[in-house]
Amino acid sequence: MNKPDVLKRIRDIGLIPVVRAESAGLALRAVAAIKAGGVSVLEVTMTVPGAIGVIEQLVKAFGAEALIGAGTVLDAETADKCIQAGARFIVSPALNEDTIAFCRANEVAVFPGALTPTEVVRAWNAGADAVKVFPAGAVGGASYLKALKAPLPQIELVPTGGVSLETAANFIKAGAMALGVGADLVDIRALRDGHDQVITERARQYLEIVRTARQGRQA
Repeated sequence: MNKPDVLKRIRDIGLIPVVRAESAGLALRAVAAIKAGGVSVLEVTMTVPGAIGVIEQLVKAFGAEALIGAGTVLDAETADKCIQAGARFIVSPALNEDTIAFCRANEVAVFPGALTPTEVVRAWNAGADAVKVFPAGAVGGASYLKALKAPLPQIELVPTGGVSLETAANFIKAGAMALGVGADLVDIRALRDGHDQVITERARQYLEIVRTARQGRQA
């Protein structure tokens, strides 16, 4: 799958579940539960113990059925390790131009983090495929995203932080390319209690919210 295909799948699905867990076993179960809910795009953060090995396991287990990316990638060296493990996109909470340049050189989609208009434009000009607006919920949520999109309609934005079942539709209507969704979807407590189906059902709910909100945006 080449980079345009990766970006198309992310746009089509409109969700990037962010998997943060205290063990590789929980992370693998989270991914399986999300995939069972119909979401085939997943981000494994570097805060997961043995994250690069987890990415490698997931790529082997799911192959082309799931698009596995790496999150919380702070430098080009880590991006290289993740790509070698099979990650098809790289996400960061911050802006590191060396990481963007490395991903571009290797034809891998990259979503650096930014918050202010200056940071967003800087990330885009450096070659970001989309810009992760983080932490979106702390600075006004969907209204902030809408304010960014007004003067910057050409920049693809992925709000993360503060995305929930209650706010997801408004983020999509504000112009989000996709939503980075963490704990509200990837409920680690439910996994610990053996209720993996809670995550599966929530994934289905998010997909429906994205689909309906996009229809409303086009109306």
